[in-house]
Amino acid sequence: MRDELISMFIDDELDLDEKIDFVRQVRADEAFTDQAIEFLSLEKDLRAEVVERVPEVHVTSARKTALRVIRPVHLVAASLAAAAALFIFLFWPVHPDEPGEPYRFVIYRPDVSRAEIVGSFTGWDRVPMQRVGSSGYWEISLDIGPGEHRYVFLLDGDARVPDPTAVMREKDDFGGENSVLVTGTSA
Repeated sequence: MRDELISMFIDDELDLDEKIDFVRQVRADEAFTDQAIEFLSLEKDLRAEVVERVPEVHVTSARKTALRVIRPVHLVAASLAAAAALFIFLFWPVHPDEPGEPYRFVIYRPDVSRAEIVGSFTGWDRVPMQRVGSSGYWEISLDIGPGEHRYVFLLDGDARVPDPTAVMREKDDFGGENSVLVTGTSA
């Protein structure tokens, strides 16, 4: 699920609330941070212009002296400092938490033994739903902040099912479909 969330961040498919949640997750989990940086670096390389030929460079004696002074270790240190500054700029939270409102998710699936929900409001982590007696319904109530949220139900561990009651849906980056929920004022 982390890959999907990172992809949505890179493709600018997250609203501001989801971006805030993404930043919090990245800051809280070092492995997630490393994975996000790896994907962002790969995306940067993919978007870079292709160089057809290397331009010819004429180095004057003054430039030769300057090049001797600038050692690779200085370039590495400067690059690391720039990367740290960029990371702080991109991932530092800028808005306080907005209070959420309870929202009830329900799905009728008497044929499954386990139902979960994953979405932008869960950090794409699985959250178990509760069976409602023997009715075949599964439900959960979650506090959802205002904005546009994407989610999907997971049935019996791996079957991804969009919410049949959701009015809006969209294709995800992995060939599936997510339900879209808009609450409060969209950011």
